[in-house]
Amino acid sequence: MALSPLNQRRWRNFRRNGRAFWSLIIFSVLFGLSLFAEFIANDKPILVKYRGEFYMPVFNFYAETEFGGDFQTEAIYRDPEVMCLIDSGGLDQCFDDPEGIIDEIKAGTFQADGFERGWAIWPLIPYSFNTSVDRPGAAPLPPNGQNLLGTDDTKRDVLARVIYGFRLSILFTLIVTGVASLIGIFAGAIQGFFGGWLDLIFQRIIEIWSATPSLYVIIIMFAILGRSFWLLVALMILFSWTGLVGVVRAEFLRARNLEYVRAARALGVGNMTIMFRHMLPNAMVATLTFMPFIVTGTIGGLASLDFLGFGLPSSAPSLGELTLQAKQNLQAPWLAFTAFFTFAIMLSLLVFIFEGVRDAFDPRKTFS
Repeated sequence: MALSPLNQRRWRNFRRNGRAFWSLIIFSVLFGLSLFAEFIANDKPILVKYRGEFYMPVFNFYAETEFGGDFQTEAIYRDPEVMCLIDSGGLDQCFDDPEGIIDEIKAGTFQADGFERGWAIWPLIPYSFNTSVDRPGAAPLPPNGQNLLGTDDTKRDVLARVIYGFRLSILFTLIVTGVASLIGIFAGAIQGFFGGWLDLIFQRIIEIWSATPSLYVIIIMFAILGRSFWLLVALMILFSWTGLVGVVRAEFLRARNLEYVRAARALGVGNMTIMFRHMLPNAMVATLTFMPFIVTGTIGGLASLDFLGFGLPSSAPSLGELTLQAKQNLQAPWLAFTAFFTFAIMLSLLVFIFEGVRDAFDPRKTFS
């Protein structure tokens, strides 16, 4: 669908803002890659060929018996015995000397009747966010060729946790910011447009709700219902929607007596049409000006809760938990540097993008 002339002008203004445009490209690439984290960092192969059939362990559960093993539990694909069974097509010799047979297969010197070699395509990083790294030494382990950003204090690969944690933080932020903004914009528009007793009552409700200690409520709800991603999303939305109400309300209070609104009313245009088709676009500049604070506040809120131990479940890949580990392991500076640069890059890109969107909606802004 073609853009309207107004939206085309906004897009041109956004593209001319080099900092915002390139921030959008970099952020889109990073977020797009993180959406395929299972194909980038995983302890399971992406694709396996075994006895002429193809398997996708990334998406499906396969017992070890599927590959000629003995157990009904999920295959541990990094185990030498399982790797040998896959490479050799399920030969019994793999139970005696799996590593020796793997070396012979790689060297091309292995010979056996009925031998049908299989193969597996592995991700670039052979660890998931919860995989324990098999390296000698006391955790946390420093960076090396096996773990580019080192390991945390439970020997989990930091780079894999950053990739999964980045995706989780952005998805969490997009959901919370999107829903909370819709609620806040609608509430602010209703207050500002109608005013009077409705505005007065709403303001008192918002004052009471804003004074509610959100951290205590989250702790209590987690104690009753247990920690989960969607529960935290719902609680964060409940305490985030008031952020935009004041800005939108002020813009609607200012605009409701302007001539174009009076003309629309005189022509019999409905209130909802006036509010969201005519008045809201004029209030978007002020709304988008405040949006970066909501986005960064949501990311910071999630990281803070995880840092304090009241956020996502402990099994989730959390950037806040990585920050806590950096605090508890000052002898491992790679944890602190990784956490700092991850948050700094992520927040800077988001702020630059929203600044560009704000300026694109402002008719007074032009870029050469």
